[in-house]
Amino acid sequence: MHTLLVWIVIILAVITVVRAVRILEMVNELGGDGHEDEITEKDNNFNGKLLLWFLVLGLGGMIWFTIDARKYLLPISASKHGVLTDAYLYQNFALIGIVFIITQILLFGYGYKYRHKKTNKAYFYPDNHKLEFWWTLIPGIVLIGLIVYGLKLWNDITGPAPKNSMLVEVYGKQFDFTARYAGSDNKLGNSFFRWITDENQLGVDEKDPASKDDKIARELHIPVNTPMDIKIHSRDVIHSVYLPHLRAQMNAVPGMTTQMNFVATITTAEMRKITNNPKFDYVMLCNKVCGVAHYNMNMKVVIDSPEDFKKWYKEQSLVFQPTETAPTPEAMPADSVKGMAEVAHNSKKIVATR
Repeated sequence: MHTLLVWIVIILAVITVVRAVRILEMVNELGGDGHEDEITEKDNNFNGKLLLWFLVLGLGGMIWFTIDARKYLLPISASKHGVLTDAYLYQNFALIGIVFIITQILLFGYGYKYRHKKTNKAYFYPDNHKLEFWWTLIPGIVLIGLIVYGLKLWNDITGPAPKNSMLVEVYGKQFDFTARYAGSDNKLGNSFFRWITDENQLGVDEKDPASKDDKIARELHIPVNTPMDIKIHSRDVIHSVYLPHLRAQMNAVPGMTTQMNFVATITTAEMRKITNNPKFDYVMLCNKVCGVAHYNMNMKVVIDSPEDFKKWYKEQSLVFQPTETAPTPEAMPADSVKGMAEVAHNSKKIVATR
């Protein structure tokens, strides 16, 4: 109700201003001086000064807001390639900022300098091919340089993972992630969606020898300074494996295996000191609108020291727990074997009496 009243007041105020302006126009028309449409040199000077004020206040406001917005940015990148992408982004920002400031100064400065005066006569200057050539060539060279460097950076980031990388699968489904770590063989067991059951939610092939030492986790732990090779799958719809603090992202597409690789460089404990936030945690998000509970699809990410990672890894469960087989008589205590023999003898006597 309060919002509705505010809007009614604003609309009425606008209508009042419009009507007042119209009344002033009618008064001027009734004055009959015959020069109501003539713009004076005083008006031009006033508008020219307004352009300069708009330039100064506009640029000042833009610079202030840009500096103030830094507090909303992510902290420093926690991956090797993230440092490069951040530097590339800031290079683009610097270039765009310089060009923006120059063009705005020229736009509003020329608006003031060449404001209309009765003593001035416009100079007819239809074209200048040499000027057009240079203002086309210079931006073209700069853009080609940015594109070439960007493509090289992209190819380095998306290239094959190093051979010594740790292999991990990230499996997405509505609305959570699961991580599967390759064992000591650094090979993941085969998986297929038709093998998915309540007990085998990733559809891993139990008969594949490579799956025997695979481990499953509900958190993604990453050893620092270790190349990671992330294989990505989706059960249902398109998700996205997004690690904002590592500047890494790749879509999870049903029926496809996508991948990304990176090297984490800052542990969780170190980042808590850098951000001065003892509760800081890395996170993996889905930034595709994948359903009604999309907002809840995330996974905690921990970047560990090698020692802490080994300790955590030992505590994780195998995808397929070893089945317990019945002990043989040789492996059983003597009393247990004797007791089983007596039970069998008594059972035979009961059957014989019947």
